[in-house]
Amino acid sequence: MDPVAPQPADQMTLPLALLPIVLLVSLLASSVYLFGADSSYGANQIALVLSACFAALVGRRVGVSWAQAQDGIIDGIVVGLVPILILLAVGMLIGSWILCGTVPAMIYYGVEVLNPNLFYAASAAICAIVALSIGSSWTVAGTLGIGLMGIAASFGLSPAITAGAIVSGAYFGDKLSPMSDTTNLASAASGVDLFAHIRHMLWTTLPSFMLALILFAFLGSGDAAAPREIEQLQQALASEFNIGLHLLLPLLIMLALVYRRLPAYPAIVISALIGVVFALLFQPRAVIALAGGDSAAGAGFALFKGVWISLFSGYSSHSDNQFLNELLSKGGMSSMLNTVWLILCALGLGGVLERTGILRCLLRLTLRGVKSAGSLIAATVMTCLGTNILTADQYISLALPGRMFVDEYERAGLSRLNLSRTLEDSGTLTSALIPWNTCGAYMSATLGVATFSYAPFAFFNLLCPLVAILYGFTHFALKPLESQAEAAPVGTP
Repeated sequence: MDPVAPQPADQMTLPLALLPIVLLVSLLASSVYLFGADSSYGANQIALVLSACFAALVGRRVGVSWAQAQDGIIDGIVVGLVPILILLAVGMLIGSWILCGTVPAMIYYGVEVLNPNLFYAASAAICAIVALSIGSSWTVAGTLGIGLMGIAASFGLSPAITAGAIVSGAYFGDKLSPMSDTTNLASAASGVDLFAHIRHMLWTTLPSFMLALILFAFLGSGDAAAPREIEQLQQALASEFNIGLHLLLPLLIMLALVYRRLPAYPAIVISALIGVVFALLFQPRAVIALAGGDSAAGAGFALFKGVWISLFSGYSSHSDNQFLNELLSKGGMSSMLNTVWLILCALGLGGVLERTGILRCLLRLTLRGVKSAGSLIAATVMTCLGTNILTADQYISLALPGRMFVDEYERAGLSRLNLSRTLEDSGTLTSALIPWNTCGAYMSATLGVATFSYAPFAFFNLLCPLVAILYGFTHFALKPLESQAEAAPVGTP
């Protein structure tokens, strides 16, 4: 009989486990110091790869072979394949929606409807309502978010604050939607009823979002563009595209597809192809221009070439309005490749850390100082944040701490609903604040703003974990264990 394989999670010691983390933090800090906002364009990836290799070497000290570590890398990357496919599809979507006039129409009509004095708060509220109805923060950012970023640019408003408002609203709605994958995962990982979980989250999410809206309203409009500048922008848009309300139909179709629970990837691809059809029908002049003019083989081939370019390379505006050129020259699958590179490196590191037992060793460390409900909730928040940083995946930051802390909450006399709520308050929300996490990388690539630039303004994502910790230490809105029967799913023994 073959000998029993070593269990690295049991053999890993804390001093060994800390070595790759110290290296990772040092390299990432050096990357940000040397390259600033450009660190995610290669420097961070090197830091993640080197830390993964070092973690594999540390794993050898407890009997983890390179083959096992490599399997961990592969398993870690597999977790992110669906988000990567969605990210590439969003690149296609942005390119085709700009070419077909959907994004230009959103900007054209948005600057007429939205008041720049309340733009940030209104953006957060709009994104919250739509995310609540469809259950996807990524879809909201990749559709409404793109249009709102364009409107903000046309008003001369801060892109960082606008992105923070979009992220805040999108994640608020996502958290409270029964159609959200993370909301379902958090309730499942804790073993509680989905709707009981959502009701219990209202205690932390509503106050946090109201505070965020107040902060966005307080920030005001800054130096908003004058009406004359807005009129010039609309004229430039109308000269390059055939603007009309019918161009908003692809957005409505996409929201309907997601609302009908069609998976995100096919929904986005279908919506991108609908954009292609709309481009051929309503923007033939722009399509031919993107293809480089009339093709020698005929206008039909030029149209085919133009829409194809929009899908893989995005749209390029060459109008006389330089601001409009910068605003609309984006999109395409190729625009997401750097983000995919970052996600692959981060997920590979997370897979090594889990396979070698380093991650579980660090998670056990967080339980040593737990002595009260407040410290338990604070430990949960920090564990979810740390897991988001180390594994670069919000699903792992919900599932792993969820399994780990269930017994601790019961020993503390607390209902599992407190755990499920805290998982979302920290695991779901902080994922968008980390540049190499799949969520932070996606939001940055989609909205065109560096994660560290919008993170200070993602007020809801920042406030909610703090509110959760405050509730823990004040024992406010905590369900005791005797309420567990109410939270147990139907059919649970």
